[in-house]
Amino acid sequence: MASSSRALGPADFLGDSQAVARALIGATLLVDGVGGRIVETEAYDREDPASHSFSGPTPRNQAMFGPPGRAYVYRSYGIHWCLNFVCREEGHGAGVLIRALEPGAGIAIMQARRGLEDLRLLCSGPGKLGQALAITHDLNGCRLDRTPFKVLAPDHEVQVVSGPRIGISKAMDLPWRFGLAGSRFLSTRFR
Repeated sequence: MASSSRALGPADFLGDSQAVARALIGATLLVDGVGGRIVETEAYDREDPASHSFSGPTPRNQAMFGPPGRAYVYRSYGIHWCLNFVCREEGHGAGVLIRALEPGAGIAIMQARRGLEDLRLLCSGPGKLGQALAITHDLNGCRLDRTPFKVLAPDHEVQVVSGPRIGISKAMDLPWRFGLAGSRFLSTRFR
């Protein structure tokens, strides 16, 4: 796994969700030392009808309203835990869904958790990533700059592509899905 530079802190997540989602491409995400390079993200904002924060705070989405630099974890389809990074100022309600990683650390652990060997499929979607990294609701609201998380800035420039988000039924045309150009670890290719 390529080494990354500095650890990201709360101030790195103060930007709007689209800027943060783009900036996270190429960053390293580790949970208890297991993870890899972020290759795909999606941005969500409270003014976006596809966002969990669109209708305001609830007990389920409270973590999405800040402070920034925290995890927002939710269960998708009653099955998969999904990891988001909270953005913007406290109270706003914005986040970045971490959609896919290129595995780089703790690969054997991820393979055991996922019950498969194929590196390309270990973290190629938010539910797969959640299972591979052992994401649970216990991490909801936890700081991203503290154990068990480690998020490191990209160590070099990367080419980022964007397109419409996937798996949603509202605001499908917004180009708020970002990915590492040419990555074979994406959940779905960009058109």
